[in-house]
Amino acid sequence: MGEAIFTQTGGQAVPRDAAVELAARRTGMSFQRTRMSADRTLMSVIRTSLSLISFGFTIYQLFEKAHQAGMLESSLPALQFGRALVMLGTLMLGLGIVYHVRFMIELREERARMKAEGLVHGESAFPVSLTLITAVTLLAIGLLAIASTVFSMGPFG
Repeated sequence: MGEAIFTQTGGQAVPRDAAVELAARRTGMSFQRTRMSADRTLMSVIRTSLSLISFGFTIYQLFEKAHQAGMLESSLPALQFGRALVMLGTLMLGLGIVYHVRFMIELREERARMKAEGLVHGESAFPVSLTLITAVTLLAIGLLAIASTVFSMGPFG
């Protein structure tokens, strides 16, 4: 019973017991499932942010054009509401990105630590998230929409 669980083979710890081997593989796969779950959470943030940004920008543009056409005497409250929705969506997306990046850094560090200890297999790739790239692109669009509504400049002005 005092026998070592791992043997050294080529500088890497290899488990002797099949149950330990299977547990290490399941734990390794759980890191992948956790990564995908974090991506799904970021996709939820993207959907909500996109709704806020697009509704806010549409409301802003609708009431601005109606005021310019002389259909409304004052459209300031509606313009401010639309602008607030765009800002809220962009802020929410920015915070979601920060949360996602921090979580993924911690997850990668934990995986690397467990791999170094021989507790998990780290053979599968841990790629950069396409969802994160999409979120950053949408954040840039949101910032351009804010510039358009606040300063009447940018590609959407």
